[in-house]
Amino acid sequence: MSINDLFASSLYTHFVSHYANPAGADLLARTEPFFEWQDARRAQGLWPYSRSLDGAPEAACAVRSETGTGAVGLNFLSQDYLGLSTHPEVVRAAERALRDHGMHSAGSGMLGGNTAPGLALESALAEALQVPHVALFSTGWGAGFGTITALVRPDDHVLLDTLSHACLQAGAAAATRNVVRFRHLDNEAVRRHLKKIRTRDAHNAVLVVTEGLFSMDSDIPAIEELQSICHEWGATLLVDMAHDFGQMGPRGSGSVGAQGMLGKVDLVMGAFSKTFGSNGGFVATRSPAVRQFIRVFGGPHIFSNAISQLQASVVAEALRIVRSDEGDVLRGRLGAAVGTLRGTLEERGVMALGTPSAVVPVVVGDAAVARVAGRMIFERGVFVNLVEYPAVPIKGSRFRMQVMATHTGAQARAAGVVVSDCIAEAKEIVQHGGVIQGPFTILTPPPSPLSVAAA
Repeated sequence: MSINDLFASSLYTHFVSHYANPAGADLLARTEPFFEWQDARRAQGLWPYSRSLDGAPEAACAVRSETGTGAVGLNFLSQDYLGLSTHPEVVRAAERALRDHGMHSAGSGMLGGNTAPGLALESALAEALQVPHVALFSTGWGAGFGTITALVRPDDHVLLDTLSHACLQAGAAAATRNVVRFRHLDNEAVRRHLKKIRTRDAHNAVLVVTEGLFSMDSDIPAIEELQSICHEWGATLLVDMAHDFGQMGPRGSGSVGAQGMLGKVDLVMGAFSKTFGSNGGFVATRSPAVRQFIRVFGGPHIFSNAISQLQASVVAEALRIVRSDEGDVLRGRLGAAVGTLRGTLEERGVMALGTPSAVVPVVVGDAAVARVAGRMIFERGVFVNLVEYPAVPIKGSRFRMQVMATHTGAQARAAGVVVSDCIAEAKEIVQHGGVIQGPFTILTPPPSPLSVAAA
């Protein structure tokens, strides 16, 4: 099929959002148009989602597409920033927990599901964050959604950075109709919105929401200034540390720690799924009343089983390593690999957004180019995440590359070469019209990134 033929179809002109609001009386049958579009992309090798790893999320691994096509290559799609999910001490902690405590918490945290490892983890997090009261959630999503829906009532107000995570957006929408999205990282816009709200409403609460590191742009807010603005106007600040906690800042204290704000932010929350080798999440507060209120009125806490003993033990051991001298060494290795990857991309004319972090967003722009390039990158043995509208702006398609401390400099450079080459070739194909061969057929024979990295 030629590129021009494909352009005439929905493979390049449609996004998931085109199918988000189906109409029709048959609740189940009206999902078919989305599946047909999705399946057409799969048939052309242009659907890069729902892939599976055949083993651990290591720097080089085996990956399988949703259609079952397998490949071995360099892994820049996993969220295991310091490589702790396979760290020997973390594995041993999981083994001990399994032996001593079993697999299952067997209840919500309010109904018998608290465990000794979970309580120990709460204490360790409180010490690391310099905030005395911590509540655990079984997922990071639940921590964000549950914290907002627990605290915010229908007459209250929520101000969200426009790029805030979906769990925060969903929590705000579920809690109140009074939701304002402010321009990304614009603290003065927050000040203006708060002034406007307080001019007409001095009686209800206002929650301001931001992130320590935004995962689509790898940029960071000015947290101290934002907290000061919130105090000035009687608002509460919530900072989501999901992506920065552990992999950035002094002793892994994230952007909050790097900006000298440990123990000074009203509320912080985060997820264990990026750096800490497990699922789960938390919220930390200076108030015991706030902790108990969130536990009782935060649906994902009270109506979900608590984080398991095994998960809590894994996170606690990962946190110990994060805060140790070894954690500093791992963050140094991560920073070196990030620097090599970003440097390679920039040498070859490809822009990486934001500040150096484990998240390296590589902007392509045009969705057609990104989809063709994404197929080629997979075929050449590098695994990255394609992010499209509506998760990013309609002309902001990008690859979110996720670097780990276990990546070598050679692997980072090899991945940068493959990604930049494929973007350039995809632009030529789309611009001039080319031929898309059958799914997962390499368009031009490249060197294997694994062989390049080993050289």
